[in-house]
Amino acid sequence: MAMAMSSSSSSSSGVTERRGIPAAAFVEDVQTYLSQLGLDVNSSLSFLQERLQQYRLVEMKLLAQQRDLQAKIPDIEKCLDVVATLQAKKGTGGAVLADFEVSEGIYSRARIEDTDSVCLWLGANVMLEYSCEEATDLLQRNLENARASLEVLVTDLQFLRDQVTITQVTIARIYNWDVHQRRIRQVSAAKDS
Repeated sequence: MAMAMSSSSSSSSGVTERRGIPAAAFVEDVQTYLSQLGLDVNSSLSFLQERLQQYRLVEMKLLAQQRDLQAKIPDIEKCLDVVATLQAKKGTGGAVLADFEVSEGIYSRARIEDTDSVCLWLGANVMLEYSCEEATDLLQRNLENARASLEVLVTDLQFLRDQVTITQVTIARIYNWDVHQRRIRQVSAAKDS
């Protein structure tokens, strides 16, 4: 996620980066901007286009993480519901009938008698047995962490989208400034001849 930053005029928010995402500078005066960077129009446009591509790559990565978290949260909530159901049925003498996925699209029915523990799939071919209380605590912490991570991702995505917009506006301003400068030079050259 690291992107090289260059010196430029100050951004409107004063933030230089957010979690490794560099802030784009809002360019008010193109001439000053180009002078400060020591670049010509084509070099600065190339730099900004490259930066825009970097932003797009980071956005794709963050969107994938967001999708993963949005899929993970309902799974954690389902696990919490199952553990709560098992705890509620405990001591009543009634069994819980449950359908569980054996493989993708293949389900089996199970009859679950009173139980003091559950097995949680932790991923990477690891499953551990927890007491119902420990499982509830672990799942609750995982749910809180996933929701907090999702909030941070949403904020990062908004920041990133703002930087994309600022960069696109800067590209347009530099391009328009260059067109205007060329017209001035053409008019000046026509007057001199």
